[in-house]
Amino acid sequence: MKPPRGLSAAEAALWARVSGTVTPLKGRARPSPPPPQEAHPAPVAVTKRIKGRAPPPLPPTTPPAKPDPGPGLDASWERKLARAAIAPDFTLDLHGHTLDQAHARLDSGLMQAKAMGARLVLLITGKSRPVDAADRGNRRGAIRAKVIDWLAAGPHASDIAAIRKAHRRHGGDGALYIVLKRKR
Repeated sequence: MKPPRGLSAAEAALWARVSGTVTPLKGRARPSPPPPQEAHPAPVAVTKRIKGRAPPPLPPTTPPAKPDPGPGLDASWERKLARAAIAPDFTLDLHGHTLDQAHARLDSGLMQAKAMGARLVLLITGKSRPVDAADRGNRRGAIRAKVIDWLAAGPHASDIAAIRKAHRRHGGDGALYIVLKRKR
């Protein structure tokens, strides 16, 4: 274990100022400052200069933050959804509907799921297809392309805790999990 480093001249002056404002307890003397710090220069990182190249950047001083899995769910929910260890409380199938029918069915289905007290809704949309943005209204995969926008801008947006891709057992790329917020 290293011995304490002591105080620099500026730190000693500050200590004297602060300790001068303190009234010691009865029967005790005013604390004395730690011994002054020896004059050692601070360690400097040495970088090797390679001809024609800039030195490598110094490593970050703080560790990088872990990626956020998304708002609304704790690690337990994330694990259960990733393993399909939790069964959906309500299933809503939009596959095969037109856009207008699917949008209406989504709204009424989420209203019904909330009335039933469901927490996990399995939304079956069908697999998305790579199409041009202008063709999304008429081609396959149109529902999948629009459903996130409908959920974000719809009347149920404030009741949704999270939206995650469904496990392969529940439809994989052709389905989504919608986790509804708990009623308080």
